[in-house]
Amino acid sequence: MSDAYEREQQNNSRLSELSSKVSALRGVTVDIYDNARSQDAIDNSSEIFSSMSTSVKGSAGRLGRMAQQGNKVAILKLAGIIIVTVVVLYWVLGWLFGGRGKASP
Repeated sequence: MSDAYEREQQNNSRLSELSSKVSALRGVTVDIYDNARSQDAIDNSSEIFSSMSTSVKGSAGRLGRMAQQGNKVAILKLAGIIIVTVVVLYWVLGWLFGGRGKASP
């Protein structure tokens, strides 16, 4: 009788060990899945920025060609785009980095 009780305790101990290993494996699997999803998001973002960069370069090239031909409207558009870009960058960078480094009262 004591031999059967000892085996039952060993079985329970092994079952508990197996359960903890299965839980650890499940956690690793979930981490791998989350990492793969975030990697897909990074890849998609990279493709979007690459496409946007190509589009901006094409638009800038067309505006440059129009400006070289002496089209005054194109020159004004180009100047306006440059000024707006500089102002927006100044505002965004000031907003991002302006609050840092200030001592609180």
